[in-house]
Amino acid sequence: MKANIGLIGLAVMGQNLALNMNDHGFRVAVHNRTLSKVDEFLDGPAKNTQIIGTHSLEELVDSLESPRIIMLMVKAGEVVDQYIDKLVPLLSAGDIIVDGGNSLFTDTTRRTLSLQQQNILYIGAGVSGGEEGARHGPSIMPGGNKAAWPTVKAIFQSISAQVNGEPCCEWVGDNGAGHYVKMVHNGIEYGDMQLIGEAYQLMSDGLGLGLSFNEMHSIFTAWDQGPLNSYLIEITAAILAYKDEDGQPLLKKILDTAGQKGTGKWTAIDALNLGIPLTLIGESVFARCLSAQKEERVKAASILPKRKLKFIGDKKVMINAIGDALYAAKIISYAQGFRLMREASKEYNLSLNYGDIALMWRGGCIIRSRFLNDIKQAYDADPDLENLLFADFFANAMKQADEGWRKAVILGIELSIPTPAFSSALAYYDGYRSEKLPANLLQAQRDYFGAHTYERIDQPRGRFFHTDWTGHGGKTTSNTYTV
Repeated sequence: MKANIGLIGLAVMGQNLALNMNDHGFRVAVHNRTLSKVDEFLDGPAKNTQIIGTHSLEELVDSLESPRIIMLMVKAGEVVDQYIDKLVPLLSAGDIIVDGGNSLFTDTTRRTLSLQQQNILYIGAGVSGGEEGARHGPSIMPGGNKAAWPTVKAIFQSISAQVNGEPCCEWVGDNGAGHYVKMVHNGIEYGDMQLIGEAYQLMSDGLGLGLSFNEMHSIFTAWDQGPLNSYLIEITAAILAYKDEDGQPLLKKILDTAGQKGTGKWTAIDALNLGIPLTLIGESVFARCLSAQKEERVKAASILPKRKLKFIGDKKVMINAIGDALYAAKIISYAQGFRLMREASKEYNLSLNYGDIALMWRGGCIIRSRFLNDIKQAYDADPDLENLLFADFFANAMKQADEGWRKAVILGIELSIPTPAFSSALAYYDGYRSEKLPANLLQAQRDYFGAHTYERIDQPRGRFFHTDWTGHGGKTTSNTYTV
């Protein structure tokens, strides 16, 4: 019997996706560059399944029903292009290649358009959920050539996570849309993790609340039962409770240097390119970079010691304030992420549906959380919503969390405990709701040293002025044009 889909790449994600497809009744043919991994997989996790092992790309292609679907679960970048180059001569018009890795969205757009000219359909699918999600139901964000969607839809929606009977998988948009949305997902993930880390440090630091790991486990467990309910809060509670072989919390023994694979950085770079303030995610990327400078930080701690102030207030009140800060800053992270997608949709012609994106993120993925339902409802009520902060639910949540949020940031400032994500989110929030900002002085400076011109509040928008700031008499000229 011919296989319904082929899969290349038998690392953990690839193996688990193949097993997931098999569980849902799809016959899968697999291949791996290191051929021994094919046999090991068939003799191990895939034993007694319908999964077919192949030992060449020709054998893989020949094992598939038409139109052929081949999913790549390989390292992003050149490896994807290398496999495409090898596969195209073996395929026929209408066959489909799916890239399920974390590819840069511009690469996916390039590949979609190039393969379309060769009559091959291409999908760039963001897949989120890690090993567990791949095995039991990830969030899948497909984009690319929409002509391929009807063929792969049944497979992808069957194996994806399900929430209230709805699959966490829907067509995202043309070209690189799927990988763009996955990129923003990962950026928000960076932000969520940094926010949780800052809450953890405020509560655990000896200068801060000095709480035990058991106390923090109980706090995060309680938070997971309320508005902060999310996968990352859930696993944080579990991590805080985990003991090493000697009975000590394992977390105490983990070196404080964070790794990253680049998707958070891509998100911040594209936000800069589009002129969208993605401050919280940007600070989260930089926080990981700073954590990697461990030796320098140790040296700086001896040369630039912190003040020896210590928290002496009501710990219960401050715990609630930290919870408010975590919730409010998390809302800012999502608001900035969705605002970025709104701009990208216009700039790159992605035609994104923000409510559907929220639905896809409700289950399976790393950032799944309770208030994604509220995001969905906000966009159902107003598909053209400019910013999540304008929706009643989130506007009211920000008002309620405001006082506690500021207390938590002040605590970090007073005790020299860094809170870059909490602080940058608060600065964005205050800036976003400021009718006036000091950019008038900035623009005057630009005109002074570079004749960059400025607009006036007593003149129509689009009319620009230049002043001879160093001349006697302050000569001003104006031009009417749009930039």
